[in-house]
Amino acid sequence: MNQELEPRPRPTVGIFMVLGVIAVWALIVASLSPVVGRWPGIAQALFYVIAGFVWVLPLKPVMRWSETGRWRGERRRP
Repeated sequence: MNQELEPRPRPTVGIFMVLGVIAVWALIVASLSPVVGRWPGIAQALFYVIAGFVWVLPLKPVMRWSETGRWRGERRRP
């Protein structure tokens, strides 16, 4: 049987890792809400906008691993 047709577990594990990162990030941000709730409205909005983008940063290595099997990108040699 052709190996390319066999399902690989790495993408599935990667999906669950992404969902885990999102859940942990949501819990962290939600746990900060009592503190952030005392800030002025514009500061709260800025915090939540930034928090809404920052969660993507830890996903880059997870996505790379899911696609290639390596956590880090290839080093470029001069």
